[in-house]
Amino acid sequence: MKRGSLRVLLGAAPGVGKTYEMLEEGRRLLSEGLDVVIAIVETHGRAATAALTEGLEVMPRKAVNHRGTALTEMDLEAVLSRQPAVALVDELAHTNAPGSVNEKRWQDVEVLRAAGIDVITTLNVQHIESLGGVVEKITGVVQRETVPDAVVRDADQIEVVDLAPQTLRDRLAMGVVYPAERVDAALSNYFRLGNLTALRELALLWLADEVDSALQSYRQEHGISGTWQARERVVVAITGGPEGETLIRRGARIAARSAGGEMLAVHVSSQDGLRDAVPGALEAQRTLTESLGGTYHQVVGDDIPTALVQFARSVNATQLVIGVSRRGRLASSLTGPGIGATVIRESGDIDVHMVTHAAAGSRFSLPRLKGGALSIRRRILGFALAVSGGPLLTWLLTAIRDQDSITADVLAYQLLVVAVALVGGIWPAVFAAIMSGLTLNFFFVEPLYTITIADPRNAWALVLYVIIAILVSLVVDRAARAARHARRATAEAELIGTVAGSVLRGQGAVPALVARAREAFGMSGARLVAESGDVLATDGEPLLNGRHSDVPIGERATLELHGGDLDASERRLLGVVVAQLDAALEQTALQETARAADILAEADQVRSALLSAVSHDLRRPLAAALAAVGGLRAAGAALGEQDRADLLDTALESLNTLSRLLTDLLDVSRIEAGALAVSLTSTDVGDVVLASLDELGLGPTSVELALDVEVPDVLADPVLLQRVVVNLLTNALRHSPVGTAVRVTTSVLGDRVQVRVIDRGPGISTDRRSDMFTPFQRLGDTDNTTGLGLGLALSRGFTEGMRGTLMAEDTPGGGLTMVVELGTAPMVGDDDAAVAERRGVAS
Repeated sequence: MKRGSLRVLLGAAPGVGKTYEMLEEGRRLLSEGLDVVIAIVETHGRAATAALTEGLEVMPRKAVNHRGTALTEMDLEAVLSRQPAVALVDELAHTNAPGSVNEKRWQDVEVLRAAGIDVITTLNVQHIESLGGVVEKITGVVQRETVPDAVVRDADQIEVVDLAPQTLRDRLAMGVVYPAERVDAALSNYFRLGNLTALRELALLWLADEVDSALQSYRQEHGISGTWQARERVVVAITGGPEGETLIRRGARIAARSAGGEMLAVHVSSQDGLRDAVPGALEAQRTLTESLGGTYHQVVGDDIPTALVQFARSVNATQLVIGVSRRGRLASSLTGPGIGATVIRESGDIDVHMVTHAAAGSRFSLPRLKGGALSIRRRILGFALAVSGGPLLTWLLTAIRDQDSITADVLAYQLLVVAVALVGGIWPAVFAAIMSGLTLNFFFVEPLYTITIADPRNAWALVLYVIIAILVSLVVDRAARAARHARRATAEAELIGTVAGSVLRGQGAVPALVARAREAFGMSGARLVAESGDVLATDGEPLLNGRHSDVPIGERATLELHGGDLDASERRLLGVVVAQLDAALEQTALQETARAADILAEADQVRSALLSAVSHDLRRPLAAALAAVGGLRAAGAALGEQDRADLLDTALESLNTLSRLLTDLLDVSRIEAGALAVSLTSTDVGDVVLASLDELGLGPTSVELALDVEVPDVLADPVLLQRVVVNLLTNALRHSPVGTAVRVTTSVLGDRVQVRVIDRGPGISTDRRSDMFTPFQRLGDTDNTTGLGLGLALSRGFTEGMRGTLMAEDTPGGGLTMVVELGTAPMVGDDDAAVAERRGVAS
């Protein structure tokens, strides 16, 4: 059976119109004769969205009973039995009610596709699993409902349903997205203009990367090596020389001329090492590249032009920017065409820009000999020099020969042997030495034109030729090996320097090492796989069924390099990466251990603060109780009934206060010590607020309530939460102007609920807010009857014990707003619309 297709309508935030677009597409497909049903849709009370469901078959929902509460979910079995051509499934990032066939809705969608049913679904970008951390940094909201990237990337079509951020805020303000009581909290939190702009850009960039990845996969599957100019990619070749800044800025201008243009700066670490780079120049050019929106890359290659062109083709570059050679005319005439000419010849359909600069041709220097080990090419050149140089030298010496020239002739042939040794090494030199000795004997030693060794000194001269050749060759070989090791060390240092720079700029050490290893060795993909089989990092496009090299990283993981085999020299350089990876993995493990220790330290610090605070708070009620009991005992029967009753009331009130403090102290201390599980239950915030008002005896003239009835229950300890609210209300009332009511509001943001206690008092400056939560700090309040300044310290400790946060914000117009934020309770008994809005996935 053919697998059903998946079409994902991706949005930047709730309210952009994904569900509306999905229903419109369903109506269009229905008009074309396709069998379309609505498997599940969430209209959230929006009339325009609900109107689009008319005319479409809506599958009845399945009732799921959980702990006596009836919940409704998509009826997967009914949809499979109905077997439509297209199913409309709203809110892909949804957790099904307990007792459903699958835990997640995306798993239901996979079942529908396996049955051959095409699916159209909706998704917000914040619910893509790999983007959770980025979204949390932008919005401050942890996304607990996520869809694996592999599920989204497997979609046949992904479309962004786009809406300008300000337009979305306008829709929200008009009550189109959320009910009126939720609008203020939403606009001031998740739906801030900056948040929406960043989420919109994130959605567009993610889709652009997905399209680019699909294009690269297609080219790889079909063996397409030519450049497809779907997007302008400008590769800038930099050497670390003074012309680098000019080239980078020119490349950035070229990339900026086209929408979506991308600049990549690449440095090739050749076998010549970093001979022309000014110290620190590469680092400065890397910084400049990234400041202009480009990326920096580094590869290792023996042949610089070939490495440049191969890198440009691997990233599907459309243009290549290189600088005019810095060599002078003499050097160019002696060494032939330079890197630029070779790049132009090999570039094919990639446009090459030769950029002139101030350093072009400005130096007068002789060409350097190419370093490196003695290759086959050099040996061949040595033999060629011996074969061609010997006859040429013989002809020249024969033409000018006289009786006294034998010494000069010997030295000339010796010079030839040394030259051959320098070029080709030992075997060409030995060959040249033997041939020179025989030639001298034949043409220049009496009797001429015969090879005879009548004098033993002639034989000794031939041996000396060979010894000289061998000694010079050994020196040349040793120098070549030393140069090769130095160049390899330079390449290793450059590679590690690149990785270190990536880590300093915020990229993780392990992903940076994997990415740079793939680039350095020209592989198509790389993966770091833990011993457990988990993929720790990946880069490029690993061919899981293709050829790859496996390199163990200690006992922790294995590095897979896909796309080719490594030679011995490359494996030595890879050993450096392996050592760094092993150290990075060990460092990661140590950091996890340190984080666990930090958590224990923080818990101990909170517990110590609570003990200190409560021990001081005990003194006043204890003193009052002791005084009351002492008065009763001293006065005895002399006290009147009213005085006796007052003293008893004082003692009872003080003892009750002590009991509450001791209970709170013991509970929180045990929780922080891990000896007692925190008593977190599903708690109605509104009930806790009302109970706090009753405890303080406050009425509508003192406190103005704006409680959202749709706010879900929170996961909290009701006793501790009530104490937090009481403390915050007490502080707010004390600092509010006479006749001004304190305002208490509740709202929901994603899967978090916020309780705000708002006063119109003098407020607290930002630089002193951290002192608010320090025990015994009253921030200048000299009224000793108001307490010992530990209410906020206790409140923060209690809130954090309930896995929440307590923050202070400025009240618009003056004053201070205390915000208690807690997580929502498990979604049992909620209707689907409230569940969806709580998670921030409403369309």
